[in-house]
Amino acid sequence: MTAKAMPEIQSEAADAWWRGAAIYQIYPRSFADSNGDGIGDLPGITARLDHVASLGVEAIWLSPFFPSPMKDFGYDVSDYCGVDPIFGTLDHFDALIARAHALGLKVIIDQVYAHTSDQHPWFGESRSSRVNARADWYVWADAKADGSPPTNWQSVFGGPAWTWDGRRRQYYLHNFLASQPQLNVHNMQVQQALLDAAQFWLDRGVDGFRVDAINFAMHDLDMRDNPPAPDTGAVRTRPFDYQLKIYNQSHADIPRFIERLRALTDRYGARFTVAEVGGDDADREMKLFTQGESRFNSAYGFDFLYAPQLTPQVIADVMAQWPDEPGVGWPSWAFENHDAPRAISRWATPEQRHAFAAMKMLLLACLRGNIFLYYGEELGLTQVEIPFERLQDPEAIANWPLTLSRDGARTPMPWQADAVALGFSESADTWLPTGPDHDALAVDRQNADPASMLNLTRRILALRNATPALKWGRLNVLRASDDLLVIERVFEGQTMLCAFNFGAAPLDWSPAGANNLRIVESVNGATLDSLPGFGGVVADVIG
Repeated sequence: MTAKAMPEIQSEAADAWWRGAAIYQIYPRSFADSNGDGIGDLPGITARLDHVASLGVEAIWLSPFFPSPMKDFGYDVSDYCGVDPIFGTLDHFDALIARAHALGLKVIIDQVYAHTSDQHPWFGESRSSRVNARADWYVWADAKADGSPPTNWQSVFGGPAWTWDGRRRQYYLHNFLASQPQLNVHNMQVQQALLDAAQFWLDRGVDGFRVDAINFAMHDLDMRDNPPAPDTGAVRTRPFDYQLKIYNQSHADIPRFIERLRALTDRYGARFTVAEVGGDDADREMKLFTQGESRFNSAYGFDFLYAPQLTPQVIADVMAQWPDEPGVGWPSWAFENHDAPRAISRWATPEQRHAFAAMKMLLLACLRGNIFLYYGEELGLTQVEIPFERLQDPEAIANWPLTLSRDGARTPMPWQADAVALGFSESADTWLPTGPDHDALAVDRQNADPASMLNLTRRILALRNATPALKWGRLNVLRASDDLLVIERVFEGQTMLCAFNFGAAPLDWSPAGANNLRIVESVNGATLDSLPGFGGVVADVIG
């Protein structure tokens, strides 16, 4: 039986809407501007949800839209239960939820529990004295005898992770910007306040949360120094890279808070929780945070987001870390997001990009786990080079020119090739420049081209949605050598064989039992006899 003819599957794997789902990440500042101020907003997103629904994804993930001074573009929250005026109002958010649900789309939003903005009222009260109702809501510590910071911990964005505050005559911890003070999530009152914020959004109809930087949520109460990291020969661009981050993150009590959050979301039925987990110990923490039925539904790692090259062995190694075995959580994968350069600019030369993008999308759809598409990935958007004077990214500005700007992956979505700001805004003065080559990739042009990357993405996601083995099945790596990757996906009697050429040169490929294979999708001219450069093929095993 072919994939397209498979009957509806009733199984434990299919019970949860999120298992195997394709989720579309929207960066609100960059998706669609409804009021002509050059910055994307919630009404703009709502107006463009038909495009998202047409892709065949199950859900959208909205990056932060909460009130914020925007020092880190929304990841510095000053009010957990509101909408920043640049994005709209709570009424606009409610309208977005209603439209998304009418289109059959779930809505997942970011939650940032490790830190707030220094403009959050909680921090204003906490820093006012050592004796107040929220004095212990953030991480405060006395100076060492010589006046230096309490520990040697370093900030992700560069420099010490401690800043002196004259009002309390103490240091406060910040793992990111100095304007992002660290919450003391050991404090049960803080935990309850965060859970109350989550409940606020659940009551408004959200379908789940992507929890940002959760492994930074708790610190070592004994304030021990981090040991130095061994020198592996890798380039170190920040003091943060010189330490093993043992004591400023990854505390053993974090799973207890996760369990409280999961207990809350479970009260609302079919809700989805996914952890963002990066760092040196990400694989262990991803499994820890998704262990059993009382923690996060899934974890979102950085295995591919910062990989210098995408190779068959990289895929094989990462997939091997998440076997289909009891006790092992359910993974989520992305090749692109708001913190990483556009994948086709990282992994392919300019002349290879169109072919590579097609292979990459088919490969993503064949991975076991949830898959995340970043806005514009369905168009094959490239990384945009942002001149220093237009940079917005605080990390890139602080580490210029050694750190590649995240802004280059956050540029406006191109909707109309011949319109002002490519249809993103009525104003040409957009918060970031549009990509100089993005007019040819605009949605209106690709909609009209049956062979476009956009229409290929729709076809690939339709295949994944119609094929239980691709959506839920076990993944076995049959071959990962040089440029050739061959995997099979197996689920309840259905087997799909998937082969990919990661190189520009053609490969001979002769699968065993070819007479029992039926091609259901192919990119770049791939067949059961050969794989042209960046060819990919998915075949149904029918024998």
